[in-house]
Amino acid sequence: MWKMHFHADSGCRPAQIRLSFRVQKVRLFLRYWLPVLLWASVICSFSSDQHSQEHTSRFFEPLIHWLFPHLPQDQVEAIHHVFRKCGHLSEFAILALLCWRAVRQPDRSQPRPWVWAEAGLAVAVVFMVAASDELHQTFVPGRTGQVSDVLIDTTGGAIALLAVWLWGRKSRPRT
Repeated sequence: MWKMHFHADSGCRPAQIRLSFRVQKVRLFLRYWLPVLLWASVICSFSSDQHSQEHTSRFFEPLIHWLFPHLPQDQVEAIHHVFRKCGHLSEFAILALLCWRAVRQPDRSQPRPWVWAEAGLAVAVVFMVAASDELHQTFVPGRTGQVSDVLIDTTGGAIALLAVWLWGRKSRPRT
């Protein structure tokens, strides 16, 4: 349960609120894990037919032709393919950072050293989301699930966490 204590001169504002352990756990979940679930939902929405290569090529390839009118069609398709794979990398890099934050639950007042197990757990979650996303795509008309995309997605997550680790090492004061 929670209690409120009021001061007479405070205009009926609570001076102290004690929340139950259960409410604190819900707040921690909402703060750290809800962004992970929302971003995973965004990734899942990208698995629809509307985001298939066929549909995105209708917009992307004319843009490339407009920018580079003399580029052969096979090179335009190759650029489109690379662009889509970079999308995979970045989507899952963001997911890895959100997962790492959720696992780590950082506190600015108490900085902690890097823990590889936390990063490993975040990459494992990225792998599971990537694998389930590709499995989901096998059931979507116009889409195919590919093991290579799972590897690209997981690599994107690992690269993001490696970048955080390197940044942390560089910004840490040397003793």
